[in-house]
Amino acid sequence: MHHGNIAVVGAAETTGIGVRPDASMIQLHAEAARNALADAGLEPPDIDGLATAGPMPMEVSHYLGVTPRWVDGTMVGGCSFMLHVRHAAAAIAAGAATTVLITHGESGRSRIGMSRYEAMAPDSVSGQFEVPYGALMPYATFTVPALRFLHDRGMSRTDLAEVVVAQREWAGRNPRAFRRKPISVDEVLNSSPPVAYPFTRDMCCVVTDGGGALVLTSAERAADLPSADRAVFLLGSGEAAESPIMSQMRDLGSFGAFRQASAEAFATAGVGHGDIDHLMCYDAFAHLPLYMLEDLGFVGHGESGEFIASGATRPGGKLPMNTNGGGLSYTHTGMYGMFAIQEAVRQLRGEAAAQVPDARVSFVQGVGLYFAAAGSLVLSNFRP
Repeated sequence: MHHGNIAVVGAAETTGIGVRPDASMIQLHAEAARNALADAGLEPPDIDGLATAGPMPMEVSHYLGVTPRWVDGTMVGGCSFMLHVRHAAAAIAAGAATTVLITHGESGRSRIGMSRYEAMAPDSVSGQFEVPYGALMPYATFTVPALRFLHDRGMSRTDLAEVVVAQREWAGRNPRAFRRKPISVDEVLNSSPPVAYPFTRDMCCVVTDGGGALVLTSAERAADLPSADRAVFLLGSGEAAESPIMSQMRDLGSFGAFRQASAEAFATAGVGHGDIDHLMCYDAFAHLPLYMLEDLGFVGHGESGEFIASGATRPGGKLPMNTNGGGLSYTHTGMYGMFAIQEAVRQLRGEAAAQVPDARVSFVQGVGLYFAAAGSLVLSNFRP
């Protein structure tokens, strides 16, 4: 399932992202799926495996007219799609499926056809042990670990603002990005409305509608498809989970699931940090890329803020990161993981709006819920 034996042969987002009151959640799934199938040169009857998060997989397969013999409804929040890629690769390698479609669609802004979110129901873990104390939404719940992270390292809110500024520079080169206007550290800190300390509005993700889909198959089958010269290969992957509620993290200043999932991805891929040309870090809020840079081992403890402020992750930097603008500026429908994978595929194909020169290996890191789950992928545009 690793070392380039499984290929992404189709990858596409919905034709429009941002504000889509014309499309329900299931329609966004279908639009993305049709676009990805067209990108791969395939039709719905060619698909025998389907994975999704949000709706049940049979809701999507029935809507599309697909009859799968393998399904995956893994739902661990925004990194579900990283896990779907890993699970689909295992299924293809085991012969449980030949060609797998992974879909995502959310009407996160317009709320058309969205089912009710139950994670904060009174009888849930969160509903019993966090909601009564005011941990109602991500921007409130994330404040505690973000402040702990900064405190432990002698860092400040300026380091959060630097993340926003760096990613807005990428977004300014991407016509599809939701927020494209250049911004300064001072504007992030003082002009952007406060939301929940330490976060201002621009430190929080955008809220959008949209979707994306992927088509995976074996490298051997990929070689016979019209999209063969644009195939992207899975070198390695990892997944891990901790507590479903943030208050039970083992360490508020570092996420064990990031460390575990990324270590397995590096090990299975057989690559090191110096081999990575491009990095996608799930950034629902500005502190997450800081955690990921350190927990994945790209920088040492306490070095993430200075690394970003130095320009290392910006255009022309030594580790281009979140090159579509990320969840802070590009799009965030509620579960962002699919869009991080899509940008990695575009970069490796040489088709990105803000293209990284000579990108050959991309690392994609996702997070689920707040700090509950993690998924890591190492992708390349060559087969070792």
